[in-house]
Amino acid sequence: MTQHLTLRTRTTAAGMVMQLAGELDHHTAPKVRDALPGLALRPGQQLVIDLEGITFCDSSGITALIAARNHALNADAAIALAALPERLARILRMVGLDQVFPTHPTAQDTEDAGQTVSD
Repeated sequence: MTQHLTLRTRTTAAGMVMQLAGELDHHTAPKVRDALPGLALRPGQQLVIDLEGITFCDSSGITALIAARNHALNADAAIALAALPERLARILRMVGLDQVFPTHPTAQDTEDAGQTVSD
């Protein structure tokens, strides 16, 4: 049975939020990568990826998260992950990506943190 991925984006004062729900895997990760060029990020802004609704994530999903990070960095923007399911947080810790992705309990916490940061 193939699961689907729901992807929604919204603009905030701090930048963009990409909200994902469902399975982030080999079949659905291209949907995330394909959406990245459409995210208009300006220098100093932040891309937040809200993962609260993710029920499964494989290596292709992690690769899509890295692609999102690269997209943000290429725009001189920051990236943060929000509402990581514990299973995914554990995988990121195991492979060292917890050192690469700032994380916050909720997307709102991430947006608030982004608004208080100034260069």
